Amino acid sequence: MVRYALVGYGKVAHVHAKAIKEAKESTLVAVWGRNKEKAESFASGWNISAFTDMHRMIKEEKVDAVIITTPHPLHKEHAITALQAGAHVLVEKPMALTVRECDAMIEVAKQEKKQLAIISQRRWFPASQRIRKAIDEGKLGTPMIGQVTMLGWRDKEYYNSDPWRGKWDSEGGGVLINQAPHQFDLLCWYLGPVKEVYAQWENVNHPYIEVEDTAVGTVRFKSGAIASILVSNSQKPGIHAKVHIHGSSAASVGVQTDGGAMFIAGRSGIAEPPITDLWTIEGEKENIGLWKTEDTNLFNSIDPVAYFFTLQIENFTQALLNGSPLISSGEEGRETVKIIEGMYRSQREGKPVRY
Repeated sequence: MVRYALVGYGKVAHVHAKAIKEAKESTLVAVWGRNKEKAESFASGWNISAFTDMHRMIKEEKVDAVIITTPHPLHKEHAITALQAGAHVLVEKPMALTVRECDAMIEVAKQEKKQLAIISQRRWFPASQRIRKAIDEGKLGTPMIGQVTMLGWRDKEYYNSDPWRGKWDSEGGGVLINQAPHQFDLLCWYLGPVKEVYAQWENVNHPYIEVEDTAVGTVRFKSGAIASILVSNSQKPGIHAKVHIHGSSAASVGVQTDGGAMFIAGRSGIAEPPITDLWTIEGEKENIGLWKTEDTNLFNSIDPVAYFFTLQIENFTQALLNGSPLISSGEEGRETVKIIEGMYRSQREGKPVRY
C-alpha cells in the first residue's frame, strides 16, 4: 500500500483525494498547506491529517508519495521540498514555469533516488491510447504532422474564484500554462522531444486579466515532425479540444479530448466523452463509429472526472511498488514546458526559440 499525501487543498485537490481513495493499493493519509484552518477543513472532509510543515508530515505519517496541486509557480519549490524530505512526487500540470525549473526538479529526484511524474490523465482516454498504439505499430509510417486546436471559454467568475488566477506573478500565464498543457502533453507523447518553437499570443476578450487568452504557434520536433497550435479561452461556452496526427503513410488519426464547455475543477463536470474523431488508416476507417459508442458507454458508466486520474495514480503506485514502467515522467513533463516557455519567449523575443 502506497501512502499518499496532498500538497495543496484547492479545488483539484478534491479530485485527487477521490481518485486516491478509489485507486488500488493506494491510501490518502494527509494534506499539507500554508493556511492551517484551510488545511484542517480539507482534512476533516476526507478524514485525514493536516499539516503546515511538509517535512513533519512526510515523517510522521510515513508518506511514500505526494501529489502537488498548488499553483504553477510553486511546483518547483514544493516538489523539491517533498523529494528532499523523502517522498516520491506526482505533480499537477504543468510541471513548472520554465525548463530550468524542470531540470532542477529532475536533478533532485535523481539525487534522492525518487520517482517524479506529471499528471497527464488524458493519456488514459481510450481514444488517446489508440493513437499511441497505431504509432507504435507503424500504421502511420513516421508521425510527421501534428495539430492542436483548443477552443474553450473562461469567464470572469472563473478568474475571480481564486486570487492567483489571471496574473503573471501568481499563475505564470494564461491559456498556454493552465488549459493547454493537456493537449501539449499528448502532442509530445506522439511526436517526441521538442526542438524549436515560434508563437504569437494575445488577450482577445478578457480585459480583467493580465495574461493571454489566445495563442497560435508552430513547433518543430527533433524527429523532424512539425505541428501547428491554436489554443484559446475566448469561445463561449467552449467548442472543442482536439489533437490530430498525420503520418508519412498519408494516414491520419485524432482524438477530441474535450467537447463543448470545458471541465473546470470544482465548478463543472465533463460535458462530452473523449472520442476518436479522425481515423483514416486503411482497413480501420469503419471502426470509428464502434469506438465512439464504446467510449460513450464507458463515459456514462464512470465518474469521468476522477476515473482517469485514478488510472494514472495506479500507474504511479505500481511504479513504486513493482518497478512498472512510469507513464508521464519528469523528463516527459519537461517537453511540454518547452512548448509553453517557448511560446511565451518567442513573442517577447520576436524570434523562434530553439532547444
